[in-house]
Amino acid sequence: MLKYIKLFIYMNKKIITIFIISFILNLIWENLHVFLYDNYKNGIITEFILLRATLADAIMITIITLPFILFPSIRKLDWIIILIGFILAICIEWWALGTGRWAYNAYMPIIPLLSVGLTPAIQLGLLGYLSFKIQLS
Repeated sequence: MLKYIKLFIYMNKKIITIFIISFILNLIWENLHVFLYDNYKNGIITEFILLRATLADAIMITIITLPFILFPSIRKLDWIIILIGFILAICIEWWALGTGRWAYNAYMPIIPLLSVGLTPAIQLGLLGYLSFKIQLS
């Protein structure tokens, strides 16, 4: 029984570590690329909005990396974190742009064919992968 308790604590530490790392990285990212957006729900983008986005991103990254923490045998496939994060980000951008949740300004680099911004498209995959790798060290 003690063995399982230790394993549970070990896994929770890893999960919490990924969440904290991804929260910090996403907070920096959100604040660095906010100038590429025109508005959020036709209003100004406040620090509170950026914090909410950061929290959502950190939760998504934690969920994306969870299988790689729980099943060490698939850690060698950790590059999949980038792929899953990219696909999820593209879907979120399509939804948000389509519903008018946010809008880009003229400075946002757009990915041709996908019609989404470059920085939000790579954010979840890149920061998810970095968060996972950092917690391993």
